[in-house]
Amino acid sequence: MTPSHVSRRGGILIQSQDESALAIARHDFLAYLASLALDAQVESHQEDRALRFRLPPNLAQAWAPDFDTGRLSESLRLDPVARIDDLEREILVAMLLGPVAFVFPSAAEVISAVHVRRNIVQAARRTALDFHTTEAERPADYWTYVEDKGFTLLPGRSLIEGLVKATQPDTSGQLYAFSCYRATEYVILLALAQELAISNPALLRRLQRQWEKRPIMSGQFHDVFLHEYGAMETPLPPKYYVPGDRLWFRNPDERSADVTGYEGSWVFYLGGGLFSNFWKRDQPFSLTTKCLEIYHWRHGVYVDGQGEPQMDERLVEARVRASLNDPAEVAHILQRMLRLRDPKGVYQEGGCIDTSREYPRCIHPATADIRLPEQSCQPWKKFLRLLRARTHLRAALCVSLPLLAPSHHAAAAHSLSEEIRDVCQVERLARIETDVAAYLGIHSR
Repeated sequence: MTPSHVSRRGGILIQSQDESALAIARHDFLAYLASLALDAQVESHQEDRALRFRLPPNLAQAWAPDFDTGRLSESLRLDPVARIDDLEREILVAMLLGPVAFVFPSAAEVISAVHVRRNIVQAARRTALDFHTTEAERPADYWTYVEDKGFTLLPGRSLIEGLVKATQPDTSGQLYAFSCYRATEYVILLALAQELAISNPALLRRLQRQWEKRPIMSGQFHDVFLHEYGAMETPLPPKYYVPGDRLWFRNPDERSADVTGYEGSWVFYLGGGLFSNFWKRDQPFSLTTKCLEIYHWRHGVYVDGQGEPQMDERLVEARVRASLNDPAEVAHILQRMLRLRDPKGVYQEGGCIDTSREYPRCIHPATADIRLPEQSCQPWKKFLRLLRARTHLRAALCVSLPLLAPSHHAAAAHSLSEEIRDVCQVERLARIETDVAAYLGIHSR
């Protein structure tokens, strides 16, 4: 279920150790393809305990030459803005022709992955923010700032509604200050929460509690919620993007990269060859205009009266407009900027294109691989939860509950394992429980 399980043949790979589960996955995924009128174009093969679905190579090359997905909607005559089914088609086709495999444990997880990507695109289109690198704001009726934690959700307030109000001015009537990276986290979290409301309400409730206590941010957010595919050693094709991908355009100019907030740009791929623009949502970037903007950051940097590097956005915009009127200059800039980026800390001959992309993890109750950090609670409350979990486990063993394999016990086993995982990592409480168990005459094997 991780991006390390890749194949040179790419596409979508559904893995299972259960033959009956594979048969169900084949039926369900083919039905989903048929609902989008894609079943006739997709080929499938069983490979040991896995099913691979992909576009035939000749069709993939015709629709996306050299994995360039920027014109997929044009090739397929889709309107992903006006028609939600067309957006799902573009997402699915981009995954099916991919150079590496997207690996899932069930057809349900594939479908939810498409839905989450769809939600990301729709939310990113509606998001408009006030770009700021040193200040942050949130709607006061949903959020409060807590020192050393960041913005936490007010108890009893809906996480989904709070995220919408913070990012979508059509709802709030106001632009709130964000950095581009934090904005992408809110959009991803919103997209996940919307799908969890349908597919895994219990995990949504845990997310709600998490954001009421301590939001997950930055590197931890990436680790908890996202898979990364592609790497410096195995880079993705420079023009391969799936709608809903989160990605980074790097600033290859060392001097302007010293300006806070201009080290690069975090965006979402929206499909149709466009990338999100949170600061001017009615002007999404093409790959060309994004490259031009980042290239001209080098011309907008200046040093203020305090000796700090700053960026003159108006000068950058003027430079971009002038370049767009000169096809020869555009070609010259793109020749540099469309190169893969240099490694971290290196500013030599690389461009702005990253080698990887990011997408959310699995979310269904039996197969979710989102592991929220342990939430703090009172020691005795946690002790009682541990004792209850251990008691349930003993009872399960007494009635020979097969926890690890049979599919008809999978949900019960998953629920029990989640309960134990939530509490059993606290060694001190485990020792207390052991002492109490010994006192009560309960012996462990």
